Amino acid sequence: MTCPVAHDLDPLAMGFLDDPFPVLARWREEAPVVYVPAIDRWMVTRYADVERILTDPATFSATETQQPVHPMCPEAAAILATAPLVPTMSNCDPPEHQRFRSVMSRAMSPRRMAALRPAIHARANELVDRFAGTGRVDIVRALFYPLPALTIFDLIGFPAADSDRIKTWCAGKLEVNWGHPEPARQVELARKMVEFVDYCAGFVADRRRAPADDLTSALVTDERVLSDAEITSLIFALSFAGHETTTNLLGNMLRHLLASGAWQEIGDDRALIPGAVEETLRFDSSVPMWRRVTTRAVEIGGVALPAGSRLVLAFAAADREPTMFPEPDRFDIRRPNARRQLSFGRGIHLCLGAGLARMECEIVTDLLADRLPGLRLAADTPVEFSPNLSFRGPLELLVEWDAPAPTEA
Repeated sequence: MTCPVAHDLDPLAMGFLDDPFPVLARWREEAPVVYVPAIDRWMVTRYADVERILTDPATFSATETQQPVHPMCPEAAAILATAPLVPTMSNCDPPEHQRFRSVMSRAMSPRRMAALRPAIHARANELVDRFAGTGRVDIVRALFYPLPALTIFDLIGFPAADSDRIKTWCAGKLEVNWGHPEPARQVELARKMVEFVDYCAGFVADRRRAPADDLTSALVTDERVLSDAEITSLIFALSFAGHETTTNLLGNMLRHLLASGAWQEIGDDRALIPGAVEETLRFDSSVPMWRRVTTRAVEIGGVALPAGSRLVLAFAAADREPTMFPEPDRFDIRRPNARRQLSFGRGIHLCLGAGLARMECEIVTDLLADRLPGLRLAADTPVEFSPNLSFRGPLELLVEWDAPAPTEA
């Protein structure tokens, strides 16, 4: 079978970003493996095909996941080449992948993650305190962005005073690796990424000299020795992945809970919150697309692809496949099989931070239901998304609630 070509599909176009699901559904039904010239990759949209790719790392390599979607200009590429990064988790294949994952799994143990719960709850309360009396806020900026970032930076050990600078660097990484900036912007961002790597390297060196009670120190002192360059690469990746996806998940979740009317159900029965998290991951994934590259000639969905074929795995299409999820376009927080969503991956690359993300979402949702009575979406406020391939969530989400009247003097 000859692979069809989607000449009119651009995953970075604003129209697609606003509502990608009808377009993805059409391609899933008409051509589940399709070449997309706009990104020079084959897009895979069926659940079974995506799951097969995720669970066969020998045939479908992860080495392409952190590469820029679009080629960098020569000057920016030369700058990025000076950064001493090595493949580690998301962009590393066996057998090296297991070495990194075993160390990270111990450093991010369930016990360590569970110990973060009181601090997350306290920090979330502090952030809500700042706006609870106002009756209206952009909740992404006020809560959903700072909370996961501060949580992961604290876990890594980064000083709180550096948080704003690190968040700026992370935003640049998103634009470089998954967006399509103009050449001048590429050069600017490449320099900032090298600054970020240098900062991480300096932090690892500091922890090598004086370990503390944080994840970086756990990596430094683990007897299964990793080099400083490897640890630098790990915390560089974690500092971004550990908060960007959770920010998006929180924004997607609250938006759909409020728009669908399910928020009232959550208020009446908090036991529904875990199901709401899973259904959000399925219905509007914070990671709608991810990447792989074939290591050998292979057939996917009846299409023969040569070795070296670059693939985009459309989780956002697979997780709305009707044969897997009946009435897939309905947001249903009681859906019995929502946890079969693919947003956290499968196989050896299953997201290590999935438990932390779920915990943060559950804490925040429960807290908002307690503290913001009558919470609702603000009227006539459009939702915009960042123009990138792999991370989806509202850049701004204006909400209102029944704030108490000011106390008279």
